[in-house]
Amino acid sequence: MNNSINNEHDLGYKSILSNKKNFVEFLRGFVNKQWVDLIKEEDLILIDKEFILEDFKEEEADIIYKVNLDGNEIIFYVLLELQSKVDFRMPIRLFMYMAEIWRDELKNTDEKIKKRKDYKLPAIVPMVLYNGKNNWTAARSFKEKISGGELFGDNIVDFKYLLFDVNRMEKDKLLEIANIISAVFLIDQHIEYEEIVTRLELIGRIIRKNATKEQLQVFRNWIVNIFKDRFRKNKDSNMARLLMEISEKEGEDMVSNLGRKIEEELKIREEKGREEGLEKTAQRLLLMGMDIRFVVEATGLDKDKIEKIKERLN
Repeated sequence: MNNSINNEHDLGYKSILSNKKNFVEFLRGFVNKQWVDLIKEEDLILIDKEFILEDFKEEEADIIYKVNLDGNEIIFYVLLELQSKVDFRMPIRLFMYMAEIWRDELKNTDEKIKKRKDYKLPAIVPMVLYNGKNNWTAARSFKEKISGGELFGDNIVDFKYLLFDVNRMEKDKLLEIANIISAVFLIDQHIEYEEIVTRLELIGRIIRKNATKEQLQVFRNWIVNIFKDRFRKNKDSNMARLLMEISEKEGEDMVSNLGRKIEEELKIREEKGREEGLEKTAQRLLLMGMDIRFVVEATGLDKDKIEKIKERLN
């Protein structure tokens, strides 16, 4: 997978979570903290700003929300780590992004306000959304990346980020949450195509029951892009072409059609693989000197095909 911020996958996730309703459902479904219940969709402000630092400009893709909770300004900083490798610099990267957010906040705050005794910087809640195949083994707290950090207790800076490791999430739990975000995670996990068909059927029910029209549009764009990326790697597949037809459908119909098309493609591949195996068997038998009639009976292939195989061998 291309690790650039311009990757359609990265931007697709940004589109999903830039929808306020989706973001609230993401917090309520996957963050087990009391403060989550205080957040209302109408109070969220999406900050349209990317803190791209020179050291990480090829990797950075983020989402920033601001909200006021009981008079306290809170910033949610979500870093999308949509790549296969674990980045062991993560606490350092997050610290640098958070410092950049605070610097920007100070730069745009009136000097008189900053000098007041009761002035405080907004709290930043750092989050990492990761969808790589490997287990996330990077340090979870900033102190772990400080040499001798364990010696100085609370005399040095520390924080711990929230991690959302998509491929380690349990299928049953995602189905229980049953919202657009859990549907996205169910499809984005590294699973076999046969399992994708099963999950698409289940997701169709989730979408029919819980999604708004706006959420359906965002989800449709995401799922078409994610499967275009997957099937693009297989040049023999018809799926990339069929996706454009499927994308004209909406909601559950689109998801159900996608499931059916994948199932049809799997059957075609299975039949193609079986026939290729029989042709190889026919070749071996012909090379052993067996006559065409015997090869037809042994493989079940028709006589014309056996004769063509024999001609190629000659």
